[in-house]
Amino acid sequence: MTDRTELLETAFDSVPEGVGLFDGEDGVALWNQAAQGITGYPAVELLGRQLPECLRPLLAAGSAKDELLAPASRAEGRRFLAHARHKLGHAVPVIARVLDLSNGVGERIGTALLFHPAASLDALPHGQSSADKGMAESRAELEERLQTEFDDFARGGSPLGVLWIGVDQAEALHKTHGAAACNAMMEKVGHTVAQGLRPAEEIGRWGDDEFLVVAHERSADMLAAHAQMLDGLARTTDFRWWGDRISITVSIGAAQANQDAAETLIQLLKRAREAMEASSREGGNRVTAAFSNSAASAAQEDSPCSRS
Repeated sequence: MTDRTELLETAFDSVPEGVGLFDGEDGVALWNQAAQGITGYPAVELLGRQLPECLRPLLAAGSAKDELLAPASRAEGRRFLAHARHKLGHAVPVIARVLDLSNGVGERIGTALLFHPAASLDALPHGQSSADKGMAESRAELEERLQTEFDDFARGGSPLGVLWIGVDQAEALHKTHGAAACNAMMEKVGHTVAQGLRPAEEIGRWGDDEFLVVAHERSADMLAAHAQMLDGLARTTDFRWWGDRISITVSIGAAQANQDAAETLIQLLKRAREAMEASSREGGNRVTAAFSNSAASAAQEDSPCSRS
């Protein structure tokens, strides 16, 4: 028979919203995978301890100016806008809900916290993620690298560009063969694309079926040309599942940072993501370059080779 605690933890980990349970002394009793992904703090660092000071706003009652909605009942809890801080240091605006937990005789025995990113605020964009532990750690490292490189660029350092890469076959493979097949394919594609990177570049998983490349090409045209080369290289991926060879193509969005545009890292990433989505809508296997003078303006180039 399945252990009850394991069953509950698995159930909470399947919830897309961040969930934290706290005992009567406000010690962390449960911290699900979504909470870990939103804040950067793994459960192993928090269980049995008090929340770090930078996350305490998540448990605040919410001031008059922050409160978003008066609850219709006590069971709905206090719902408010909170500004906590990610483990890597950047701000994490979330919509939080706090519920007081009581036993059968009305005595308070703890607190439940439910929260999700404030989608309407300027939040760092990511691909869809299943919160796989290894992938989350890789993404956190890439996030840190991105911020460091962007800060250096803003101070007049090396040119900076990002390539948002979506694997066109990932969603279909996941549906037909499951997560294991999809992850195996992503590992193969990532390894293949990494062979074409410059020495100072870095690639990492940015979602279930997406990668992000941090690049240092000197111009937007050079970044787009580099992306075209990686697009062709990705098609050489030799991926087989149960003996069947699956042809691989990718959709790439390229965005070059521009100091004259006074652009934030968030805006740069959004341009790259929108360009990748434009490539995908056109059937994939292509590169779209997004220019900083208009996020909606993009020059699209088909891959020179025909689709496999």
